[in-house]
Amino acid sequence: MIKRIRRSLPVFKKYNPDIPFDYRFVNDEYARKFGNEERIGKLASFFAALAIFISCLGLFGMASFMAERRTKEIGVRKVMGASVFNLWKLLSKDFVVLVFISLLIAVPLAYYLMNNWLQNYQYRSDISWWIFAVAGAGILIITLLTVSFQSIKAALMNPVKSLKAE
Repeated sequence: MIKRIRRSLPVFKKYNPDIPFDYRFVNDEYARKFGNEERIGKLASFFAALAIFISCLGLFGMASFMAERRTKEIGVRKVMGASVFNLWKLLSKDFVVLVFISLLIAVPLAYYLMNNWLQNYQYRSDISWWIFAVAGAGILIITLLTVSFQSIKAALMNPVKSLKAE
């Protein structure tokens, strides 16, 4: 590579003697061009993980509050023969509905913003539907795991204690 640059130097001086010969490697140019994109990607990943953690804490708090507020109802349902699965389904249903509503709002907005962002590049890939399906499934799983702890804990509680408490 260096030999090729040295060979082209006399040709460059012959046709352009007043301007100094300045060369750059292509990989350095690409690193400079896409360095900001990599930095933004790392920051976005960090803040996305932080947002997921904070939202899980909020979900956990809401599930605790709902389970505490409905202890008498859970106790009555257990006495009447409800299974742990039925009680888990009862307590998790509200959160699943909220997740689906948020997905209905977020998916079109994310598609629009990502599509506009990708228009800045000459070579780009299309946004596939399965990316949103995997993200939605991941959100649903995280929500159910977070809420399930409190739901199952409330469903396994002794119904006599829950009915006596109030």
